[in-house]
Amino acid sequence: MSVDARSPSNMRPSTLHLPQGNWATVLDCLAAHFPAVGRERWAQRMARGRVLDAEGAPIGPQQAYRAGLRVHYFREVAAETPIPFQEAVLHVDEHLLVADKPHFLPVMPAGEYVEQTLQARLAKRLGNADLVPLHRIDRHTAGLVLFSTNPQSRGRYQALFRERRIDKYYEALAAALPALQFPLLRCTRLEAGEPFFRMREGGGAANSETRIEVAEKLGELWRYALYPVTGKKHQLRVHLAALGAPICNDPFYPEVSAAADAADDYSKPLKLLAKGLGFIDPLSGEPRRFESRLNLSP
Repeated sequence: MSVDARSPSNMRPSTLHLPQGNWATVLDCLAAHFPAVGRERWAQRMARGRVLDAEGAPIGPQQAYRAGLRVHYFREVAAETPIPFQEAVLHVDEHLLVADKPHFLPVMPAGEYVEQTLQARLAKRLGNADLVPLHRIDRHTAGLVLFSTNPQSRGRYQALFRERRIDKYYEALAAALPALQFPLLRCTRLEAGEPFFRMREGGGAANSETRIEVAEKLGELWRYALYPVTGKKHQLRVHLAALGAPICNDPFYPEVSAAADAADDYSKPLKLLAKGLGFIDPLSGEPRRFESRLNLSP
């Protein structure tokens, strides 16, 4: 399917195979399947050509429903609040793009964020609807994100992450831990916590691993160098908090200090930065290394 690079989000659409039901039209089915969106907004999307069939042709409000019909649609959020920080492109070629993501900006569309995401902004800037992140970092975390720019080579680069052939380096500012010996290897089992957006350490076999070093001592705060071997959700944040040094300005660890849907306090960014990425290029065989231009200040 061809996606118009001039579309408002310049993003690849989401896809739904219509479920079994007794609806008369595709619009009836979508309105019932996504009640939070509402019938009127689906009709508006159709009017703007934002709902497509398998061949990329617009679907209108009168198009007949058929179970299993493949429908492509572009997600939208009404009155999306702009995030007042700018990403930077550090490198781009025919296969890869490397970006410096600012704090607070999500990598991919989710929930209330669609246009205000790193993927949407970069796809629009480059006119490339095939731009796909090869990994993710938390919305609260700043730093490097690697994107595939070419579907033909994407699988080769995705394998680097799947097979753990990527060296990742983070920096964090957190409380000093003079009683512990560094370097330190933290290997624990991470599992879903409460509320739903948090993780926690639990019993059982370890499924997460982080090497932690001290990069700089700044009095009561230390700058930690973090080398994650695994890539579990909130892994670095949970590991440091469990050691007694939660990352500065962390709203979720060790305790929730802000609701998941609370407005961001831009004056208190999480002091966590994805600083470096290194790997052997699967196409050229050459070593590649990228470093963020951002820095964490106490």
